[in-house]
Amino acid sequence: MKRGALYVAACYAAWGVLPLFWKTLGAVDSVYVLSARIFWSMAMMLLLLTVRREWGCVREVLGRRNETLRLAGAGALITVNWGLYIWAVNNAHILDASLAYYMMQPLSAVLGTVLFRERLTRLQWFATALAATGVVIASFRFGVFPWVAVVISGSFALYSAVKKTVKTDANAALFIETAAVTPLALLWIAVADARGAGAMGVLHGAQWLLLPLAGVVTTIPLMLFAIGIRTTSLSLSGVLMYLNPTLQLLLGVLAFHEEFTLTHGILFGFVWTSLAIFLISDHLKRKKTMKESEPCE
Repeated sequence: MKRGALYVAACYAAWGVLPLFWKTLGAVDSVYVLSARIFWSMAMMLLLLTVRREWGCVREVLGRRNETLRLAGAGALITVNWGLYIWAVNNAHILDASLAYYMMQPLSAVLGTVLFRERLTRLQWFATALAATGVVIASFRFGVFPWVAVVISGSFALYSAVKKTVKTDANAALFIETAAVTPLALLWIAVADARGAGAMGVLHGAQWLLLPLAGVVTTIPLMLFAIGIRTTSLSLSGVLMYLNPTLQLLLGVLAFHEEFTLTHGILFGFVWTSLAIFLISDHLKRKKTMKESEPCE
C-alpha cells in the first residue's frame, strides 16, 4: 500500500511540473502536440516491450476481448485529458488546469464508493463536501461554468476508475492504450503537415527533439501511475492528486504570471482545509483498524 502510494505520488509530482515542458511547444497547434505526444509514446512503448521481451503478454491480453476494450476506453479517456490540458497550458489557463485537479478528490471519492464500495468516514465525507463547496463558490465568483476544469478532472477520474479494474501488466496495458488512439494521431499529423498547420516552419534545429521527448515525459509518469494505482484506493489517490495542482498553481502564478485572484484564494483555502481533514480522518481510521486487529491478551 505504501509503495503503491509513493509511485502514484511521484507520478502526480511529475505531472505538476509538466507545464514547463508544454510551454516550450506553445507555438505548435495543441492538437498537433497531442498527436505527437501519442505517437512518440507509442514509439517508446514499442522499444520498451522489445527490450524487455514482453510481447507475449501483449498477445495474451489482445486475446481477452473485455480487457482489450477496457484498455482502449482508458486510452480514449487519457487522450481527452492530455489534449485539453495541453490546450489549457498554452492558452494561459494553467490555473484552470490546476482547478481541475483540485476537483479530483471529491470525484475520486464518489467514484470509489459507487464503483468499488470504498468506505469513507463521516469526516471524509465532510472533507469531500467542503472541497466541492469551494469549487462551486469559485465557479459562481468566476461567473462562468468551469468546463475546462470539469472535462479535465472528469476524464481523469474515469480513467483512474477504469485502470483500477485492469489486471494487465503496466507496460502491456500502456501499449494497448496508446495503440488504440495512435491511428487517429498519425492521421492528424499527416493532414496538419500537408496543410501547413503542423510543426513545419515552427520548429527549427534541435527544437524537433522536443516532439520525441514528449513521449518520454508522458510514458514514465503513466507507468508509475499504472503500477501504483493497483494497490492505492481511489480516495487516497484523490488526496495525493493535490501535489499536481499545487505545483501547477505555483508555476502559473510565479513562473507564467497568471493572475491569482481573491476567488483563487478562497478555492485554495477550501481545498487545503479539505485535504487536512481528509488526511487526519484517514490516519484515525487506520489507527482504529490497527487497534482492533491487535490480539487480546
